Amino acid sequence: MIEYINTYLNEAKMVIDKIDREKITEVIRIINETRNQNGRIFILGVGGSAANASHAVNDFRKIAGIESYTPTDNVSELTARTNDEGWESVFVKWLKGSKLKPQDCILVLSVGGGNVEKNISVNLVKALHYAKEVGSKIIGIVGRDGGYTAKTADSCILVPQISDSTITSHTEAFQSVLLHLIVSHPDIKANEMKWESVK
Repeated sequence: MIEYINTYLNEAKMVIDKIDREKITEVIRIINETRNQNGRIFILGVGGSAANASHAVNDFRKIAGIESYTPTDNVSELTARTNDEGWESVFVKWLKGSKLKPQDCILVLSVGGGNVEKNISVNLVKALHYAKEVGSKIIGIVGRDGGYTAKTADSCILVPQISDSTITSHTEAFQSVLLHLIVSHPDIKANEMKWESVK
């Protein structure tokens, strides 16, 4: 039991050491530009990444003062669009309904980043095609090889793959770590967090 615990936590340390700091800086710069242009952040993710997207919406709105949304926060619309239009188009249709603009930003949270050939997270790929058409910025926090998101994004943070058996767990965990880093960064944070303000 302790061997797995030690291995997992040692892998987490290795992830921290290998994360590209320049990519984090680029993502922060794009988010700051989005806010300065009165743009919005649309955060896309499925599964555990959808949960991280919901948390990120809260933090970007409350701490960073940036208008932010994720389609997975509205289960009625999400399931209606899935039922009526199909899962592959659910994000692109939602972005069209949200009237995506060039000054807006798409943030993708994903383990694989989307891959049409492997039929994985095709909804992300279609959404990014549309974002490119509109001229919106694309950023991401992804794992493995980053898939379509890493190839398409203006800047993408890749969570380093340390072990084949912990790709998903480390990617989704470090999405949360990196999102907290970003919203608490002095260039992004606009409002004090509760416990940091309590004396």
